[in-house]
Amino acid sequence: MAKLIVKSGGLFTTIQDLGRYGYQKYGIPPSGAMDGFALQVSNLLVGNKRNESALEITSAGFSAIFEGECEIAITGADLSATLNGKMMMPWQSFHIQDGDILKFEKIKSGFRAYLSVSGGFDIPKILGSKSTYVRAKIGGHYGRKLRNGDEIALKSKNLLVFHGTKIPSHMIPTYSNHVRVVLGPESDRFSKTEIEKFFSSTYRLTAQSDRMGYRLNGPTLRAKDGKHDILSNGMIIGAIQVPPDGNPIVMMSDHPTVGGYVKISTVISADIPSLAQLKPGDKLSFEHVTLGEARKAYLHMQKTLDLLETHIKKKPKVFFIKIGEKLYKVKVRAR
Repeated sequence: MAKLIVKSGGLFTTIQDLGRYGYQKYGIPPSGAMDGFALQVSNLLVGNKRNESALEITSAGFSAIFEGECEIAITGADLSATLNGKMMMPWQSFHIQDGDILKFEKIKSGFRAYLSVSGGFDIPKILGSKSTYVRAKIGGHYGRKLRNGDEIALKSKNLLVFHGTKIPSHMIPTYSNHVRVVLGPESDRFSKTEIEKFFSSTYRLTAQSDRMGYRLNGPTLRAKDGKHDILSNGMIIGAIQVPPDGNPIVMMSDHPTVGGYVKISTVISADIPSLAQLKPGDKLSFEHVTLGEARKAYLHMQKTLDLLETHIKKKPKVFFIKIGEKLYKVKVRAR
């Protein structure tokens, strides 16, 4: 069976899919890929279902060697990936042969890259998902980030894999540090002046930013009565809490299931991928949109994924067929 052997785990590399849902009432967050769009595209590029698990590689430093053959795709951040020393461009698939070495050497743009393999990783689902939730030590590879020497089996069937598929350049997302939000459930606890301050200000991600949430530094916000505490209620990704110190916190994939601070706004679903690609020290600003505009942006993102899936399925494929010790390349056009 083919497998991936970790040479260097990098800063923080975990196995993620689109998350586990239905367990927040038990205190378990969805987790899943921070940039769900990039994860889905990487899976489509290697012929997987959109929700198959992939590696979420945070920052540079990850490297691995492959045993056996498979197809891989890299999407999301450009972390200067190389295959046997040769530069690889993201947002396309590549054929992997036995002994190939993959490295992510330095950040060019973004912060989180996604590595999918044809067939997916051969790991069990926990509560319906392969996603890693490190704080509870569940999912992924023993519930933790990857370490040097880890070996992960691949489900890839090595006889036939397609190769060299890429998505059109105009469909590659442009990540932005200016994200759209709708007003939050407790926005009425802030004066018009404070809300205007929020939308006109620029914040920076602090070093205390991770998969649970982004702590921001910038102009502080104060609730009307100076009371930022509320009865704890449900939390979702993108919700922006304002604790007593006035510095906003943006909830991310491993967010707590409930929160007890006022929420001034919520980042729209279509802009969560842009949030995912920010790193500590980056600037962040917010733009108010209506619920209708948020829904339109979400539907546009889903339509883009549908169009990409159709494009990839129709694109001519190059198949590698191994017979004995010889590898034959065959080009097949879709009907």
